[in-house]
Amino acid sequence: MDFGLSQDQVLLKDTIRRFLDAECPTTRVRSVMEGPTGHDPALWQGLVGLGVTGLAVPAEHGGAGLGLLDLALAAEELGYAATPGPFLANAIAAIAIAEGGSDAQRARWLPRLADGSAIGTFALGEADGAWDPAAVQAQVKGGRLSGKKALVPDGSTADVLVVVARDEKGPGLFLAERAAAGVTTGDYTGVDMTRRLSHVAFENTPVEAMPGGLPTAGRARDAALVLLAADAYGGCRRMLDMTTTYSKQREQFGQMIGAFQAVKHQVANLACELEPSLSLWWYAAHAFDAIRDQSERHAALAKAHMTDVYDRFARDTTELHGGIGFTWEYDLQLWFRRAIYDRSAFGDAAYHRERAAKLAGW
Repeated sequence: MDFGLSQDQVLLKDTIRRFLDAECPTTRVRSVMEGPTGHDPALWQGLVGLGVTGLAVPAEHGGAGLGLLDLALAAEELGYAATPGPFLANAIAAIAIAEGGSDAQRARWLPRLADGSAIGTFALGEADGAWDPAAVQAQVKGGRLSGKKALVPDGSTADVLVVVARDEKGPGLFLAERAAAGVTTGDYTGVDMTRRLSHVAFENTPVEAMPGGLPTAGRARDAALVLLAADAYGGCRRMLDMTTTYSKQREQFGQMIGAFQAVKHQVANLACELEPSLSLWWYAAHAFDAIRDQSERHAALAKAHMTDVYDRFARDTTELHGGIGFTWEYDLQLWFRRAIYDRSAFGDAAYHRERAAKLAGW
């Protein structure tokens, strides 16, 4: 049995990589992230043109109808380039609506999320930092939502928000438009400037219930965990590539630092730690589509492990770059900041390891 990628998947990765190499160098990353919104409509439309935004959207709604692994492969390449913008937010919203929306909701929003005419996001977190869909406190009464959501990916950019809230039936999913009455948004001043996080308040905002309810909220959360793991893997690869190149160029005591045994061992250790982790998030993405009874646990494990690895890579590669690694002018800090975002978004590693243990019956 072949456990590698298909030719189409390899082509997808190569196509995205070539596009980002040409259209999203770090000079553009810096320009976008230092802007007021952190969103570049022209760059976003380029990704739309490649079909990235429609990868997991069903074919009948204008997408490619592919699985989470294909979407995660795109996330890996976007992570490698530190691509700014609402990819994560839009991808989670599309999955939630595709799996848990009504026919009318899917028909209205999925084509727009795929063709770039609208951007979506997923509002799960609340002020206490809890990421459990069953524990949310935002309330829906009479079709109107009141409450606050914290750490919402690109909440100020999104046109439609998939909100986890509770009504008289308990926790569920609801669709809210950002332009609707009673919605106010603002952005946090975050460490990772390439992906914005927002706080969103709702006051008697009209919403539509989504038939998928709480199970779909959990599925959307799991998809987010896998995509963050893939982003972390891509970021680790970029940091390792940068460090390998630097060690072959930087001279000290009359020779390249890559010739020193201590540097060789550190770089080799990083490579040995990264490569086996690839199969972890590949399998988590596969389980999301094909082994649903195991997917929740594998998503938690992939997110916990990969973001821990990303955190270590950020520290070790920065140290291997010496003093320059800590500077704003040097590009390594872009991935250091993304590592901090990936580590904390949708719950940290300790939280998800505890979840994985409970799901395994330990």
